[in-house]
Amino acid sequence: MAALAKGLLRRKIPELELALAGRIEEPHRFLLKLQLDRLDSVEKDREALEQRIQEKLQPYAAQLALLKEIPGVDWTLAAVIIAEPGVDMRVFQRVSQLASWAGVCPGNNESAGKRKSSRIPKGNVYLKNRLSRGCQLGSQSQRHLLARQVLPSQGPTRVQARRRGHSP
Repeated sequence: MAALAKGLLRRKIPELELALAGRIEEPHRFLLKLQLDRLDSVEKDREALEQRIQEKLQPYAAQLALLKEIPGVDWTLAAVIIAEPGVDMRVFQRVSQLASWAGVCPGNNESAGKRKSSRIPKGNVYLKNRLSRGCQLGSQSQRHLLARQVLPSQGPTRVQARRRGHSP
């Protein structure tokens, strides 16, 4: 086990070997078995829950497929988008109402050139959290795609030049 150490832990292999040397006796085995059984139970519950969610999403297969085409939107985020605001967008008269309901639009309160509070509304916590994670994943995939599209003959990108200390 100590030989599997990586990075800075490689320097501490002798100490790791000492830490891993020990005896597992019957009480330890009993407690470990309880923990493994608990993990198995949680895994079965998670699988049952995912199965139930998939069953409930069957009527929305077309919407689910369309949502998953968006960069950063995985199966979980698509399911949350369908579950929280629903698929009928007629309840929102404008896009800004949906964004406000989800809590993803800060206020733009400015008067006489002075900015007032730009507190982000609480909104739908479940949707807002999943959307922010989806935005992170989407931006990472977009950066990855853009980085692959840069041809070597075009030279370094601005970010690469900045990292190297050159001005673009």
